[in-house]
Amino acid sequence: MRLTIEGASEEFERKLLALLAEHRDELAVSVDTAWDADRAMVFLNTLNEDARQFVRLVVESDGHTEAAVLREAFPGGLRGPTVALTYALKRGYKHGWWPEGTEAPVAVIYGGGPRDGWRQASAYEMSGEDLPVFRAALAHYDATTSRPPWDEEAPSAFAVHPSWAADADAPRALYDHPPTAPDFPGGGAR
Repeated sequence: MRLTIEGASEEFERKLLALLAEHRDELAVSVDTAWDADRAMVFLNTLNEDARQFVRLVVESDGHTEAAVLREAFPGGLRGPTVALTYALKRGYKHGWWPEGTEAPVAVIYGGGPRDGWRQASAYEMSGEDLPVFRAALAHYDATTSRPPWDEEAPSAFAVHPSWAADADAPRALYDHPPTAPDFPGGGAR
């Protein structure tokens, strides 16, 4: 039997855990560490733009991207995006978005032999099970977060808001001398 419970009260959780403890010899408890659409969306939403682009490039190349290709896409180096991926995974553990033991969706492949000491990454991969999940999550992310391109000038901070009448009594100037501060106990402004 497979059981998933979400949104339970503390009392229900306490009673369920007591029942599980009572029958622990009869049960096999396992934690699902696989990536699903919800987890992938949370992961993508917590990434900065470079790290999200890094994941996108790995997904678009069917789960295997040579590090040289990524270095061209990120001239500042791969450390920034890869560190962001690591921190996002750790943040998910901390907040309970996915269980401990969930593997990073993008894994590094190192080149060189074991005697070479420091080895540079030669490629980055995503497993075949995670690839369709992240492909769908990226499509959903693009569909829900895309913004139309801005082709106008930035509005003035001093312009009257479009919803206000042109003759509305709204302040349109900065004071050369700000009004005096109210009298606070102790004589100073806060």
